[in-house]
Amino acid sequence: MLAILLIPAALCYTFGKMVGDTRQGWAVLAAMTLMFIPLMLTTVIAEQNGNPLLTPLGVDQVASELHAGGNMEGKEARFGIANSALWASATTAASNGSVNSMHDSYTPLGGLAPMWLIQLGEVIYGGVGSGLYGLLAFAIIAVFVAGLMVGRTPEYLGKKIEAYEMKMAAIVILVPPAAVLLATALAVSIPAGKGALYSADFPHMTIYNTGPHGFSEVLYAFSSQGNNNGSAFAGLGANNLFYNLTGGLAMLFARYWLAIPTLAIAGSLARKKKVPPSAGTLPTHTPLFVGWIIAVVVIVGALSFLPALALGPIVEQLLLNQGVTF
Repeated sequence: MLAILLIPAALCYTFGKMVGDTRQGWAVLAAMTLMFIPLMLTTVIAEQNGNPLLTPLGVDQVASELHAGGNMEGKEARFGIANSALWASATTAASNGSVNSMHDSYTPLGGLAPMWLIQLGEVIYGGVGSGLYGLLAFAIIAVFVAGLMVGRTPEYLGKKIEAYEMKMAAIVILVPPAAVLLATALAVSIPAGKGALYSADFPHMTIYNTGPHGFSEVLYAFSSQGNNNGSAFAGLGANNLFYNLTGGLAMLFARYWLAIPTLAIAGSLARKKKVPPSAGTLPTHTPLFVGWIIAVVVIVGALSFLPALALGPIVEQLLLNQGVTF
């Protein structure tokens, strides 16, 4: 688990060395870490609090010397809550699909955090290089938006950020949510997609999950495929023509194709002459800019996926608190 995060995290420092200012690398790493820790703690706390529906049934969910407590469904006793939730957060923050517990068995809030880590584009550490360039696309947008608000010159690393770079960065940011949300909408709108929520062999029995959790399974599936992960809410019966085809298209457009606009940004900036900083230049290595990058990532992520999350894990958590489950 440490190696999964260590290599992409170390590339932030490598980036700082390559651009001749290690402070830039530390700023990127700080932004990643400050986003990762709260989401990881959300998963740990949600799972440790357990499932309120099991308490009236006499299930012991209180932590003790002999029992980890919390929601242990789908988790190995040798790992417990903390190590399971930590791995779930690490594997979805990075471009990694390994699991040591079943994400589909997490509580609604416990499953929301790993899902959202994927949906942010896996810019929090991410894969070996993919997380870094994804966050740099957000940094370019952050610089441009800051320039629009306060009249500063849009510059990053001494290079002018102009219309071409913004168009390419917008493609990098917008294509994955579009692929994920359109595929999810299609899947829950037609019989071929909804059929995976039931068992064809037992038409009178609800084998898979329906309702908000069933929607969460579909949303997680396309989020994972479109954003370079491999984990799943495994209650979805997705091994059929529809999901294999749509999932493959989501992977094609939202994973591989993004390399083209990313390389276009790199080539455009490489051709430009470096300009010395001036009074109108926004420093991109300060705590203020770290907070601004985080705000841009969260705002874009929230605006893109919050409506879908409201239909899935958020409403499921509200129903769970009222004693309703699916």
